[in-house]
Amino acid sequence: MDDGKRSALLSEASLLSAAIALGTNPVAVKYAVGDIPPLPFVALRFTCAGLVVLAFLLFLGFGVRLKRKHVLPMAGLGLVGVGLNNVMFTFGVELTSASNTALIYATPPLWGMLLGFALGLEQPQLRGVLGILLAMLGVGVIVYGGLGGGGLQGDVLVAGAALCWGSYTALSIFLLRDYSPLAVAGYTMLFAGLAVLPLGALDLVQADWGAVSVGAWAAAAYSALAVAAFGFSAWQWGISRIGANRVLVYQYVITLTGVLSGVLLLREGLGKEQLIGAAIIFCGVYLGRRQ
Repeated sequence: MDDGKRSALLSEASLLSAAIALGTNPVAVKYAVGDIPPLPFVALRFTCAGLVVLAFLLFLGFGVRLKRKHVLPMAGLGLVGVGLNNVMFTFGVELTSASNTALIYATPPLWGMLLGFALGLEQPQLRGVLGILLAMLGVGVIVYGGLGGGGLQGDVLVAGAALCWGSYTALSIFLLRDYSPLAVAGYTMLFAGLAVLPLGALDLVQADWGAVSVGAWAAAAYSALAVAAFGFSAWQWGISRIGANRVLVYQYVITLTGVLSGVLLLREGLGKEQLIGAAIIFCGVYLGRRQ
C-alpha cells in the first residue's frame, strides 16, 4: 500500500471513530449530568480535554505556543464555539431526549455555511439557501413534536448549541491559517473550560461528590477523553485532510449513532415528528453541502 492510500485510510478511520464517539456523546452526557451538576461537568470536561490534547502535541514534539495577537480570538472562539455551545448542549440534553439532540445537532454544517455567507467566506447559491431553509423546517418539526412532551426547552437549547458549533466551524478558518487543527481544538477547549469554571464554582463546592455513581463518573470520563479530547480532535484532523464536503457522510454517522444509542441504551422512542424532521434535516444538509 502506497503512502497516499495509507494516509487516506487513516483519515477515513479517524473520522469514522470520531463520528461514533461524537454520536454516543448525548447518551454519555445524559448519564453524567444525572449525578453531576451541568456547569462543573462542562468546566472540568473541557479543561481536562484541552490539557490532554495540548500535552499530546507537546509529547509529539509539535510547538503549541500561542501568539499574543491570537489570544483573544482563540479565547473568543472557545467561549462561543465550545463553552456556550456545550453549556446549552448539556442543559438541553438534560431536558430532552438523546435522539432529539442527535437529530437537531445534525445541522451545524449549514449554520456554519450561513455564517460563511454573511462573512463573505462562501458565495450564496440556491442549493445552499434551500438546504438551510429545509434544515430549519426539519428542526421546527422536531421541536413541534416536543411541545406536548415537555422537551421544548431542551430542543431549543440544543438548536442554540448547534448554531454555536456551526459558528465555530466557520470562524476557526482564520486561526487554522496559523495553527494546526489539534492546536486550535486544544486551546479552544481549554479556554472554554476555564471560562465556564467560575460559573460552576458554587455547584462545584456544594455538590455531594461522594454520591456520584461509578456509572456517572465513567460517562463523564468517556465524554471528556473519548469524545472531547479524541473525537473532537480526530474530527478536526480528518476534515483538514479530506475536506469539509467529503466529511458530510460522517455527519450522518454521528446522527445515526446518536439516535440508535438513545433508542438502545435509554429505551427512547421515535415519533413520527422525529422521523419526518430527520428526513427533512438530512435532505437539507445534503443539499446545502453538496455544492
